[in-house]
Amino acid sequence: MTGWSIAEAARVLLAAEDAGAARGPITAEWPGLDVRTAYAVQDEALRLRLARGEKLIGIKLGLTSRPQQERMGVDRPVLAWLTDAMVLPAADPLPRLIHPRAEPEIVFVLGERLAGPGVTAAVAMGAVDRIHGGIEVIDSRYQDFRFAAPDTIADNASSSVFRVGPVGVAPSGLDLSLQACLLEVDGAIVDSATGAAVLGHPGEALALAANTLAERGLALEAGWIVLTGGLTEAVPVEAGSRIAAHFTDLGSVTVSG
Repeated sequence: MTGWSIAEAARVLLAAEDAGAARGPITAEWPGLDVRTAYAVQDEALRLRLARGEKLIGIKLGLTSRPQQERMGVDRPVLAWLTDAMVLPAADPLPRLIHPRAEPEIVFVLGERLAGPGVTAAVAMGAVDRIHGGIEVIDSRYQDFRFAAPDTIADNASSSVFRVGPVGVAPSGLDLSLQACLLEVDGAIVDSATGAAVLGHPGEALALAANTLAERGLALEAGWIVLTGGLTEAVPVEAGSRIAAHFTDLGSVTVSG
């Protein structure tokens, strides 16, 4: 199609999400879509979500590993919005999605507002009220998960649904860089990682989020949920399968296809 705009891209991507229908990357039709414009698309999609009754509850980070960034041609992680419609209640199976993939996450719940610039990991951790284990299920609206960096940013970093585990731990005395996680698929351990997989320490991801939002005149708000980025590579969620993440101090979280 021709005549792409920020508003049109947001409408098309949200419609694809609602319909559970994959499409080709927008950059193939709109070569001028760059990272800055893609964030504007993301913000417009958030406006549409809020207009239909969703509530903003936090942010997520994506592309937190250096190999992922190199594949996408970016030099830092990307941010995306979380709304209450993305929360997967404790006992619910996954809704109908296009091609879901699950990844374990260390999740922060903020106790106070965190605003950049100049936020360090230590300062960021001081704003955290509690820490949970979680699983994010990503679901790109692009066919075969093939896209350029501006495509995934415009698509809210492949957001879908996420589940936060029931165990909440205060940050004091917890070394998150050593927090281990085992990823299980249908009873078999398929991967493992520690918190160091997220920029060396998840607090670095939180600080980066605050400082990146500050460039847009925004801040992380008290009570927000922050998904700090996948600890392992995302695994496909097949119909009837069970994915579990087991953390050293943060309990276990499961999702079912």
